[in-house]
Amino acid sequence: MPNHFHLVLWPKTDGDLSRYMQWLLTAHVRRYHQHYHSSGHVWQGRFKAFPIQEDEHLLTVLRCVERNAMRAELVRRVERWRWSSVAARPADPRAAFLHDGPVPRPKNWLTAGELARVRHSVVRGTPFGETTWIERAARRLGLESTLRPRGRPPKETEK
Repeated sequence: MPNHFHLVLWPKTDGDLSRYMQWLLTAHVRRYHQHYHSSGHVWQGRFKAFPIQEDEHLLTVLRCVERNAMRAELVRRVERWRWSSVAARPADPRAAFLHDGPVPRPKNWLTAGELARVRHSVVRGTPFGETTWIERAARRLGLESTLRPRGRPPKETEK
């Protein structure tokens, strides 16, 4: 992606994700500007994050991330995107830092409905999973506002 990237990370403790992303983006932008003798924004916007239930919902998010370059028509096959973990996973020993994750990966991959739900979580920061898990995760993490529609509630009309 020319102006953004996708990561699926598994932080060990609260606050790890924000600290890591600050370090990663700051270090990269400094190196980029030093190399190209430039200034200003490098990336499209702030990083977005949302919790993901560790089951088939995690697989859905992984499928979205892995197919992003193909959907953007940058490659015809996901394996051809050289910055993807898909290209590195099969036999590359240098990719030992990639974790297989808590859920085994099946052969069948992404549907249009799954993609729309993931995009909603990206935009709103809403937890991604089953309804009861989403509600529990939102309460636990203080993300209840991401479950409500944006804007003011409509005024109730008298009957």
